[in-house]
Amino acid sequence: MSWSYPYLLYLLPLAVLPWLSRNTEKQIVWQALLPRDSVSAVIGLTLHVLASATLAALIMALAGPHIPEHTVQRSGQGAEVIVLLDRSRSMDQPFARRHSFRLSTKMNFKESKRSVARYYLTEFVNSRPDDRFGYVLFSKQAAGILSLTYSKETTLATIEAGGLGRGLSKTDISVALKKAGEMFEGEVYRGARIVLLISDGGQILSTEQEQQISQLLRDNNLSLYWIYLRSVTGMTLDEMPGESILWQGAPERQLHSFFKDLNVPYRAFEAGSLEEFAEAMKAIDQQHYQTLLLDVKMPRESLADYFLWVALVSLLLLSASQIYTWLGVTRAYRSKH
Repeated sequence: MSWSYPYLLYLLPLAVLPWLSRNTEKQIVWQALLPRDSVSAVIGLTLHVLASATLAALIMALAGPHIPEHTVQRSGQGAEVIVLLDRSRSMDQPFARRHSFRLSTKMNFKESKRSVARYYLTEFVNSRPDDRFGYVLFSKQAAGILSLTYSKETTLATIEAGGLGRGLSKTDISVALKKAGEMFEGEVYRGARIVLLISDGGQILSTEQEQQISQLLRDNNLSLYWIYLRSVTGMTLDEMPGESILWQGAPERQLHSFFKDLNVPYRAFEAGSLEEFAEAMKAIDQQHYQTLLLDVKMPRESLADYFLWVALVSLLLLSASQIYTWLGVTRAYRSKH
């Protein structure tokens, strides 16, 4: 417990004032003539204690007792998730296929890949109350917009702000993946760790880049999910019979092949429509609900009310005793007259 105004505690000796008061009126010369009244002695002692308690409680309430803001650990079910969102110019383009169905939820956005990603990321965050989220926007460079946090309000605000403006021309997925690995470095391992990559493009990585990414993902026990947003060409990550020869050796497929050979948990989702994107997010949401140690920040808690209640109860009892005494004196006076 801490105090906002600890110097006021120097006034606590004032609580002995009720014990310094004496009744100087003498009704008899020799007190031994009075009968011994144990009940009255106990009542008198109680009233002195109540008066002291009232003064002490009021002084301590004025001193501002409180429990400072602190962090406690509790267990939950979830994961630590870092979202990597592509901010390239191609993310402003529409999906490959449009469906005529209506979603059950209300949506008000243009059907660009970035807008859809922002909407479903918001739904994803809201559905996982115990998760710890980080957020990275990347194009040619990766910007760690939000380090790992339990604050849902901060995460949602970051996702919303990430949808502002227009995309950039170049994309470097390697810097985003390395940034995600670096964000976990030095962090205490609490449970499942996920890197969620949302992008519509790929990249041919150098040997050095592959080694760096592979090392970071393995050393930090990361699972990798890639939601690949197909462009209007409709190319898939895996080869299909009768497909265009132009798609063979595409950067997206080479990146997908590299991910599969990483020896870390990896899964790719191909989304070319709203429905497929929603299904991908749902599939990810159903996984990695492991026991997770959560750091919960507890706000400052004032304790002044407890001391004020003590003072109030003491004052009520003192007031009741005074009223009882006054009624007794009044009745005695009336009985004599």
